[in-house]
Amino acid sequence: MSDDTADDAGTPADGPRAFRLGYVPGATPGKWARTWSERLPDVRLDLVQVEAADVAGALAAGDVDAALGRLPVDRDVFHAIQLYVEVPVVVVSRDHLLAASEESEQAAASELADDVLWVPADDVLFGGDAPRPGRAPEAYDDGTGTLVEPAPASTAEAVAWAANGSGIVVVPMSLARLHHRKDTVSRPLADGPESPVGLVWRRDGLPDATAELVEEMVGIVRGRTANSSRGRAQATSGTETKQARKRRDDGEGGRRGTGAGGRAAGSGKGGAGGRTANRPARPRGGGRSSGRGKRR
Repeated sequence: MSDDTADDAGTPADGPRAFRLGYVPGATPGKWARTWSERLPDVRLDLVQVEAADVAGALAAGDVDAALGRLPVDRDVFHAIQLYVEVPVVVVSRDHLLAASEESEQAAASELADDVLWVPADDVLFGGDAPRPGRAPEAYDDGTGTLVEPAPASTAEAVAWAANGSGIVVVPMSLARLHHRKDTVSRPLADGPESPVGLVWRRDGLPDATAELVEEMVGIVRGRTANSSRGRAQATSGTETKQARKRRDDGEGGRRGTGAGGRAAGSGKGGAGGRTANRPARPRGGGRSSGRGKRR
């Protein structure tokens, strides 16, 4: 297909338009995709999986029109709406002591002090100076006199290494589910680094037709009704204004969606509020606490 037969959304001019929504591993765009198909049956929604580190590049290159990506992003280049926050879990082998605890019982970093922490190349939690549980793996000589610290090439490989009892892996809950194995277990990690997920799109350079579809997706993930004045009725009438576009900016409030293994954003410290559906509540009585904090 030649480029001159395609419209602004990258689909044939004489056929249905399409919107390309990227999503990172672990994200679950299904419910929003269903709403899209109900509201815009004439616009095909293409779901494109993109590695977390490649989201910015895919958006800049126009490979996707918007993406469910991990935050933060460069706010000078991209708009972003935080949708939910994923809790971290530690993945260990079934022979690990943590495997004897309840699934909802949180693990404390102090319990992992003697374990090697495997940080894969596609890690999404431990950037910068984020504190890490466990200990670093021992470096080895790569044959050139240079000491190299072993690191798994991917999260899947890191989980495989943990399965054989050589160490542990800490990942967002959705990735633990995605890479689940019969020979591993996962437990929530108290006070571990959390991973916010949001809808991300370019600030500049979007064709008008694509910008209108982005507005539709913004409305869907924020829970706007089909009859909302911010939805397609306004965009297709040709009355979208600068004020309407401004509503897509980062700081706008409104209803937020939720995702698997996360909590809804919109209230509380840092704009992320509510208890995650996967974070256990503190017991009222005595006994071992399954709430946030160290186990006694």
